[in-house]
Amino acid sequence: MTIWGNLIAITIMVFGLWRNDTLIAAAGCAIALVLSIPIIYRGVRQELLDSLSPAQRLQLVASITVLIAIVGLLQILEFFEYVSSFSDRIDWNAVGASGEWGGAFGQILIAILAVYIAWRQYIISRDLTIEQNRLTTQQNILTQQQTIDTYFQGISDLVLDDNGFLEDWPQEQAFAAGRTAALLGSIDAAGKAKVLRFLSQSKLLTPLRRDRRLGRAILDGDGGYDEDRLYGVRVIDLGVMLAGADVSRADLRWTDLSDANLIRANLSGCDLVKANFSRTILYEANLTGADVKGTRFFYGKDPELASPRSRNEIPNYTTGEFTGAVVENADFTDVQEMSEEQRKYCCMWCGDKSRSTIPGGCEGIPNRVPPKK
Repeated sequence: MTIWGNLIAITIMVFGLWRNDTLIAAAGCAIALVLSIPIIYRGVRQELLDSLSPAQRLQLVASITVLIAIVGLLQILEFFEYVSSFSDRIDWNAVGASGEWGGAFGQILIAILAVYIAWRQYIISRDLTIEQNRLTTQQNILTQQQTIDTYFQGISDLVLDDNGFLEDWPQEQAFAAGRTAALLGSIDAAGKAKVLRFLSQSKLLTPLRRDRRLGRAILDGDGGYDEDRLYGVRVIDLGVMLAGADVSRADLRWTDLSDANLIRANLSGCDLVKANFSRTILYEANLTGADVKGTRFFYGKDPELASPRSRNEIPNYTTGEFTGAVVENADFTDVQEMSEEQRKYCCMWCGDKSRSTIPGGCEGIPNRVPPKK
């Protein structure tokens, strides 16, 4: 009956509006309100009872009461009449012009806000990119370290027997050299330095005295293997593995890089304290800012007798003849801790292009590099 009652009330209201009969339309509205309000009240009341506690219901009623009281006070004080009279005195044309100015100003503010939002998005995107690059770098470092650790273990298993003695037959030496070359070509300067220090401290880069028949390294009687610079065989011969390599700012202290080919290698900023560069090819190498305190460029005590390596001559490790590094055209700018013997040797054998880069100069020291034909 309620649904039909609402439909009848709506029909009467529409009919009154269509006939433009206020009484009939008002009667339809009254019937609709009388029939609908109790239904809505019961639903809302039940919903309020179910969802609100007594204290919350009391706060809701109090809020509505305060709102009605405020409206009543404003009416008593004739606030609404004052607003109406004030509105009549306003020049709405001026207000409209002000509104246009306000709209333009608002558009400017919106444009500024859009620029600020775009800038913040750029900053956030940049920070995310930097963080992603940092995480990627850390991951690459961890991956590289794992690769190097695996290499260390693999080389140890390859060249040592169960008792910990060297067992580096020619095939093991070839495999070890191949692994080393592959690794050095895929890691950064710090990683290369770690590998070189490991190989050097393990005596795998040092020429060792060998049994002429078995080829095994010979013990020196003091708990190590005997070194033989003239006829010894290295477990791993670096050869050209480091030619053109970038090992800048690396820690290469006490590393044995003798006989290695470091042509055009970047050794700038390296710590080369006590490193061994005898017979090393440093042609056009960059030694800018390197620390060469105690670095061996030749054997023997007199740089006047020392000379660079030669393909056809046997080195003399007593006098230093043919035991020196090839330092022609190397860059010695700002080299640190260069001794007088090192300075003399490098000045004599570095050539005209590099003499001006040697700290302390080369005045009075002859240039022994043959002129180019």
